[in-house]
Amino acid sequence: MKVGFLSMPVTGHLNPMTALARKLQSRGNEVVFIALPDAEPVVRAANLNFAPFCEREYPVGSIAKGYAALAKLHGLDVVEHSAREMHPGRCKSALEHLPEKLAETGVEALVIDTVHFFIELVPMRLGMPYVHIWNILHLDRSGSSPACFFGWPYETTPEALARNIEGLRKIGGFLAPVLAVAKSYAQKNGLQIDWNDPAATVSKLAVITQTPKEFDFPGSNCPPQFHYAGPFHDDGGRAQVPFPWEKLTGAPLIYASLGTLVNGMAHVYRTIVEAAGRFPETQLVLSVGKNIKLDNLRPIPSNAIMISKAPQIELLKRAALCITHAGLNTALEALAQGVPMVAIPIGFDQPGVAARIAYHGVGELVEIGHLTTERLSQLIQRVQNNPSYRDKARYFQKVIAQTQGLDLAAALIERAFKKNQLAD
Repeated sequence: MKVGFLSMPVTGHLNPMTALARKLQSRGNEVVFIALPDAEPVVRAANLNFAPFCEREYPVGSIAKGYAALAKLHGLDVVEHSAREMHPGRCKSALEHLPEKLAETGVEALVIDTVHFFIELVPMRLGMPYVHIWNILHLDRSGSSPACFFGWPYETTPEALARNIEGLRKIGGFLAPVLAVAKSYAQKNGLQIDWNDPAATVSKLAVITQTPKEFDFPGSNCPPQFHYAGPFHDDGGRAQVPFPWEKLTGAPLIYASLGTLVNGMAHVYRTIVEAAGRFPETQLVLSVGKNIKLDNLRPIPSNAIMISKAPQIELLKRAALCITHAGLNTALEALAQGVPMVAIPIGFDQPGVAARIAYHGVGELVEIGHLTTERLSQLIQRVQNNPSYRDKARYFQKVIAQTQGLDLAAALIERAFKKNQLAD
């Protein structure tokens, strides 16, 4: 069976999806990665077959241009902007061009990034099996825990459960424009879908999250085809990133990054630099991405190394602490190395990830609105000086090593597609 992969064309989705595709390929499956043209360098670096689509609507460079507007947003503004301004057009183009690309490549089954909203309507129309992958923190549609876009604590009181349901309604409202695109496509192609059911188009074969079960809140009410796995990353398949390794002094290393999308708020980086400057016995490596000019962060303390892009996993292997936006990939990569965290959630699923970091005692969090040099310094000192944070991070390191998320996810995908073949 030839398996196609469909992913959002941004680093936080491409890295785990290409790792999963490589794992499936290594197990003897034929794989092709279908994505917008901007994804090609990441896919090629992973040694995967790449098939571009929607080239006319989304030529090379369009993704960075489209996401630039998100760089300085935070909170639900990030979710609302992407849902209203970006996803509808991408969904419409993908629905239009994917059938032709599937025929061209000979793909027989699909592995779909859940945030590639409603693209599953194409395999539904074609009678093609598909599974869904949560690269970000999965969404609890039952309301038994807060939706991943909110940083609310886990509580089981009637008031908290009602709050969770209201949060789901709010997110549903944001998705109304892309839902309208999906409904139009379904009607045009004779698909009978109960749109009152938010999970109506979700795969019935398998839904897999790279979040370990142990890292989730307890009591999440998930459907039977839902599976926890573990981080979708390994030590290969990524382009080499240069780094001045000779500048590392051997002092306790603080690695800091705010990801690749909502990372354009210079004051957050300045706060990190100022806080790290209060700990001269440590060394800071700060990755600032493409939306910040390094010159705007000066003066830089002598114990800091500032870079635009980092070899993240290699640095985390050496780190004593990770200051993070609480993107799921960074959080899981830190836990895979037993590194505790201080989280500064900004947008998307980061509030939900940060809430779990605090809940499980693998770090502390501070909201953007409460971020000051003094507050961040206190949290850095607390996490560094209390061994319980590292002990709990090392617990998750063992869990992740034992679970082997990539192997588990690949086996679940193979089992789902085999089960579908037998049913046919």
